[in-house]
Amino acid sequence: MRPLRVGIVCPYSFDAPGGVQFHVRDLAEALRDGGHEVSVLAPADEDTEVPDVVTPAGRAVPVRYNGSVARLAFGPRAAARVRRWIDAGRFDVLHLHEPMTPSLSMLALWVADGPVVATFHTSQVRSRALQIAHPLLRQSLEKISARIAVSEDARRTLVEHLGGDAVVVPNGVYVDDFDVPPAPRWQGTPEAPTVAFLGRLDEPRKGLQVLAAAAPRILAEVPGARFLVAGRGDEGRADAEAALGEHAGAFEWLGGVSDADKATLLASADLYIAPQTGGESFGIVLVEAMSAGAGVVASDLGAFRRVLDDGAAGRLFRTGDPQDLAATVLAALADPDGTEERRRRAHRFVRGFDWSQVTARVLAVYEMAVAASEALGDGAVRQDLLAGRATWLLGRGPRLRGGEDR
Repeated sequence: MRPLRVGIVCPYSFDAPGGVQFHVRDLAEALRDGGHEVSVLAPADEDTEVPDVVTPAGRAVPVRYNGSVARLAFGPRAAARVRRWIDAGRFDVLHLHEPMTPSLSMLALWVADGPVVATFHTSQVRSRALQIAHPLLRQSLEKISARIAVSEDARRTLVEHLGGDAVVVPNGVYVDDFDVPPAPRWQGTPEAPTVAFLGRLDEPRKGLQVLAAAAPRILAEVPGARFLVAGRGDEGRADAEAALGEHAGAFEWLGGVSDADKATLLASADLYIAPQTGGESFGIVLVEAMSAGAGVVASDLGAFRRVLDDGAAGRLFRTGDPQDLAATVLAALADPDGTEERRRRAHRFVRGFDWSQVTARVLAVYEMAVAASEALGDGAVRQDLLAGRATWLLGRGPRLRGGEDR
């Protein structure tokens, strides 16, 4: 495929990056490595350190969304920045992530025309936001040339709420980046195994409270067990420590960790625990743990079950059940041969999530979108001059030369 000029829009701020931001960053890096020219537009304050591929689109506002707090950018000023970036980019294809989220991707969908690809990350049984947004965006959704869902769960959410369909292309991981030596400070022994958890501590759906409730039973049978908890959120930590009581000393709070430390932590721990209670469409941290060689114990959410090859690459426990989590952890520690067999299965299975595989599938979708646009006589991505239908949100509408919106 010829080299492409690709514009990628991320709806969530790089001031507090999470899974979607990391996915966008790594996809941009993988596309660049393949010889393509890439620019990413994302919310971020001007003084926020971002990868060189990212164009900061300004300050974002924290909003409760999908069981979390997302930092989004919307309104006339953000729309003007989207228009400037599209004008300057002269992209062959525009790739919007979560275009139904009220942020930059939605604005880009309003104001752009041409080859447009959209990736949907969200998995929800019911989404009031999507139900409200769909009638408002129905006409704009028709501009999407091709759709990607990061999992079957995300695809189901898309089909049930918006109609149509999508190609499933999973999130990617640089698998070999997790092949790192363990750190002695985080390694365990048969008598004192280490159990790792990563996630935002203040988000209940990440399941820290489930792990805290399971810890006393684990410690009753394996009193030397150490729980290594990485993530930000003072309130979540305080709540967990209060619930742990006399067992709080078994938990080591590492705070936020760098990508390098995350890889080392996962390579060092005996088990990685993913006790999320819902709202997960994929489970990238499971793929990272599998890449690092950690034994995985995860809640039996549909997305996690598929990432773990239906339990062949890691153990599953009943979602939200601390007693079943404890029993599953104890079974994994008591059966090192079974845990090792799952690790070997995971090592083979995880190769399908490497960016070398995922990027090829994304490029195939780009090629389809570009070909479909060319067949209709369209060229590169450009402004939709009829986008003024949303002027009450976007300001005065597109101005192609000069003016304060530029």
